[in-house]
Amino acid sequence: MARTVTVGLDDSPESRAAAEWAAREAGLRGLPLKVVHVREPLPSYAAQAPLLGGETRQDWTERVPREAAEGLRLRHPGVEVITDRLTADPAEALIEAADSAELMVLGSRGFGTIGGFVVGSVSLAVIARAERPVVLVRAGEQAADEHRADPAGVPSAATPFRPVVLGLDLSAPDDTLLEFAFDAAVRRAAPLRAVHGWTEPPVSSYHRSYGDPEPHDSLARSRARALAEVLSPWQHKFPDVEVIQASRCGSAAQVLLDASRQASLVVVGRRIRTSPLGTHIGPVAHAVLHHAMAPVAVVPHD
Repeated sequence: MARTVTVGLDDSPESRAAAEWAAREAGLRGLPLKVVHVREPLPSYAAQAPLLGGETRQDWTERVPREAAEGLRLRHPGVEVITDRLTADPAEALIEAADSAELMVLGSRGFGTIGGFVVGSVSLAVIARAERPVVLVRAGEQAADEHRADPAGVPSAATPFRPVVLGLDLSAPDDTLLEFAFDAAVRRAAPLRAVHGWTEPPVSSYHRSYGDPEPHDSLARSRARALAEVLSPWQHKFPDVEVIQASRCGSAAQVLLDASRQASLVVVGRRIRTSPLGTHIGPVAHAVLHHAMAPVAVVPHD
């Protein structure tokens, strides 16, 4: 089956931003863009009831993806755009669509001037259960946001990309996650900032409070070496990627969020779980999904 970059569209500002991001990503990957519009089943009388202007719901559900696709083709002439209209439970339909895609892209409402996302239940369900990467794009996301400012300090999509930021858990580094992040950096000709946050044990904090920094410094050197060892084979595999290693003492989520402020894309992992209980999204990924300013890719792995 041919892979696509797939985006869920519902004509909201956040899904339109997601569609634009997905079209740019499809161009970077040389893949078709698939626009999926899902509506929940309605009784026949409701489906045919006129909306404002006399348009029926069926007319609206046909018009929205058609017009979106036409606009995307005009703005991204090198990208093949195909559409799919489905009547089903939105979460279930998007999970199925995600599992046959190279990656799924969804929109999420932003918090405005505060930043971050309001992650809806459908997006969370897809992120938690899809077996392919899912990217969340906030409302208002623009191409220029992913690039460095020009020499005059003006946002521009013509300048180099900001770094791709990768959050790493050194207790269980996963090849799927690392390959996705390095590949994203290659396609953007961007640096990869690999971030690892670690917590200082009480004994180290105790020594430091009494003027002995050695236990803390020794642990910092150990964590930095461990990060370098994980990244080393991938640097050999992707020699053109500039790798910036960032091992920091602190909450893993906060360290990653700090690094994400200047990112073009934030990449985090999620373990695939078969249990029906729980959200299936780890606390670090959950925090990043809600508070990062850049698009966030959640990569499922064993």
